Amino acid sequence: MASITDDEFDDLLRNFVDSSVHLETRDAYGTAIELPYMAKWAAGEHDDLSWLNDWCTTLKGHTNAGKTVRRARIVSEPLSDYQRWSYSIAQPMVDAGEDIRWVPRRAVSSVAIPGNDFYLFDNQLVVFLSYAGNGLGVEKVISTDQHDIQLCRTAFEDVWKYAIPHRDYQPV
Repeated sequence: MASITDDEFDDLLRNFVDSSVHLETRDAYGTAIELPYMAKWAAGEHDDLSWLNDWCTTLKGHTNAGKTVRRARIVSEPLSDYQRWSYSIAQPMVDAGEDIRWVPRRAVSSVAIPGNDFYLFDNQLVVFLSYAGNGLGVEKVISTDQHDIQLCRTAFEDVWKYAIPHRDYQPV
């Protein structure tokens, strides 16, 4: 496994061939990009979500090209403040073609899940995402090891069986 830069990761997000799946397992994150917008939300300030436009344009390009983009969020209920905020901003991404689904943590107690969040691109490359305790990203590591790919593919599909589409999920 080798670490990759944010720019290399962005290239993977934008240039996969057929499919991208993303498994999120944490109740809180603290990405530098998101923190100011979450702070506005927490203060009750309006956010027009224009900061999501580039990502939504990328998603539309993927789905228009016939690619699939799926995300499963394993969440504790009631939702953490971060996940409540995340729920509140998900619709533009769903409208752009990302299939975002929510999975109550209690539903996946018997599902084997890798130790870190991950992206699996084209069933050929895994990017494991490591976070500090406060939710800030620490490292992105790639793997093309077949064991890692199979582990992540199986975990994602097993979690997906319990996943509730964004339009149907009602936060507790």
